[in-house]
Amino acid sequence: MKPSASRHSRQLSAAAVLFEFLGSMNLAITLLVAIAVASVVGTVLQQNQPYQDYLIKFGPFWFDVFKRLGLYNVYGSAWFMAILAFLVLSTSICILRHTPNMLREMRNYRLNVQRRSLASFHLRREWETTMPAAEVQRLLGGWLSARGYRYRTREAEDQRVMAAMKGRFSKLGYFFTHIAIVVICVGALFDGNLPLRLREAAGKLKPETRDLPAAEVPAISRLPVDNPSFRGSVSIPEGSSANVVFLRLREGYLVQPLPFTVEVKDFRIEHYATGQPKSFESDLVIRDPQREAPLERTIAVNHPLIYRGYAIYQSSFSDGGSGLHIAAWPLRPAAGEAQRIEGKVFENSTLQTAQGPMTLEFTDFRLFNINPVPDREGHRRHKNFGPSFSFKLRNATGQAREYENYMSPVEFQGRRYVLTGMRTSPAEPFRYLHIPVDDRGSVQRFLRFNAMLYDGERVRKAAEDATDRSFERLGVNRPEVRGDVVRSMQRLVERFRTGGFGAVAALVDERVPADQREQVTEAYIKVLRTILGELYLELLDTEGVHTGQGAGDAERLFLRDAVAAIDALGAYGSPFYLQLTGYDFVQASGLEITRAPGKNVVYFGFALLTVGVFLMFYVSSRRMWFWIERRNGVTRVLAAGMGSRHPHDFEREFSLLSERLGQHWKVLEGG
Repeated sequence: MKPSASRHSRQLSAAAVLFEFLGSMNLAITLLVAIAVASVVGTVLQQNQPYQDYLIKFGPFWFDVFKRLGLYNVYGSAWFMAILAFLVLSTSICILRHTPNMLREMRNYRLNVQRRSLASFHLRREWETTMPAAEVQRLLGGWLSARGYRYRTREAEDQRVMAAMKGRFSKLGYFFTHIAIVVICVGALFDGNLPLRLREAAGKLKPETRDLPAAEVPAISRLPVDNPSFRGSVSIPEGSSANVVFLRLREGYLVQPLPFTVEVKDFRIEHYATGQPKSFESDLVIRDPQREAPLERTIAVNHPLIYRGYAIYQSSFSDGGSGLHIAAWPLRPAAGEAQRIEGKVFENSTLQTAQGPMTLEFTDFRLFNINPVPDREGHRRHKNFGPSFSFKLRNATGQAREYENYMSPVEFQGRRYVLTGMRTSPAEPFRYLHIPVDDRGSVQRFLRFNAMLYDGERVRKAAEDATDRSFERLGVNRPEVRGDVVRSMQRLVERFRTGGFGAVAALVDERVPADQREQVTEAYIKVLRTILGELYLELLDTEGVHTGQGAGDAERLFLRDAVAAIDALGAYGSPFYLQLTGYDFVQASGLEITRAPGKNVVYFGFALLTVGVFLMFYVSSRRMWFWIERRNGVTRVLAAGMGSRHPHDFEREFSLLSERLGQHWKVLEGG
């Protein structure tokens, strides 16, 4: 053999091996298992969420691992689409390899069968009759036709062969199921992120990571209006409109223009008695240059609007830029009246503070807050805490803390507080400051009490009164040390108001030997509580609260809660307490708009799959042969049969044939 012919033979052999491998059942099953596992991951792990949410949930290490594996967008990842592509290729090769043989088998009646082969069948019967062979053939043909069999006949000099079959289209089940897999995968690839991946790989597309208005997003992050398939979302406030949607892509997003404008005319939401949302719907107005008049429709959850091949779903709701009326009460130093702020969610304001101007970024407003609360029996029940708003306070260096303030007081263990939460990072939970309210539900008593700690004259007078009573009770007359004691008490209050009890303990650690710290700390705190009590009684007197025999239980509990709140102010980080005094609620409807022409392809694929499964499992392929010989005036008949499925049903059918023929011919069965 020539060397070139040898190389050509090896190439053909390698191609045949590759062709065999790609069309093998093992590869197809492996790919299907991989898709099933990926689908489980995509179902359990919520897809296409902001990367910050995944970072908070999994931490930096696992966030990076899952990101590299593409688990945050399983169905759009390169490896998942590669599996789909290989499955399409493998299944297509299977179809090319087996379909011709299958079609030939469906048309082949196997008339060339030998008597010896029929005699070896498990299902067989033999008869002898004096009836002519032609009459036997006619009788069998009528019986087969009545039972839905199609048959062919081959005749020789002294023998005839009849071959019959029924249910031959069951073999199409194989063809339909494999074609269905190809069709479904092609539809999925078409509606998936494959076109985006290809454009991104070509350098024609890049996700935008900055928070920009849609009109300012550069062209490289915008998709064409005639993009054949996409799935995006947009939040539209009541009375507003939009003609774009946003597609989340990894850590960024893309802008998809629409050929029409969607306006949210009205948004409605119903709540359960607990405040949980029950249902929500939007009245939409579609303004399209191709229409003479706007189209008005109402959509709700699971009731989308289909318009020009675009599906508009009601997916969520959020704040749409509610107006907020806020009183900013100074905390450190506590002086002056509250600043009045008129703001809107998603807008910024500027606060003037002792540390310089700070930026106030309003991020959200919630009309209902359903939180679990333990009752007196220890059982957890859900309660509506009322309206709240969220904001970030950013200093001149760009560092920000996030806050969540509730509008109405909340009751805990018989006492009422307003809640204000703070966190320094989205990865942290909110730590809530409980500010006690007076019997009118107001925070003014707490704010005035906190302000008294910054009034040096009042603190000095309270320290002098406490010192004089202590000296009198102890019988001490030391005018020369009285001033030092008063100044020490003043410094103690100053330490407490800036750093809480922790600052007082730190002062003791700095100045007192270790073996005396516990006793000195107890003494300091006792003195501090005495001065705070003096200031509080003065505050109650100014409010007209009768304290002739001392403060009552309610006032004492308020003092304890107020001291605890001031102790926590050091970590609060804001020079103001922002009190929500009113709001103008505006809701936004969250819409998901999709264009998925491939879904019809997928639906067609599922229809083929249904037909294929039905044919494969519920239609049986059955074959029968009859060998008819005429010798010495006697006609001998040998019948044999086989079925692909439901063998017991076929055995009953074959037995019925034997019984009927035996009764008709009135002959003895042989063999």
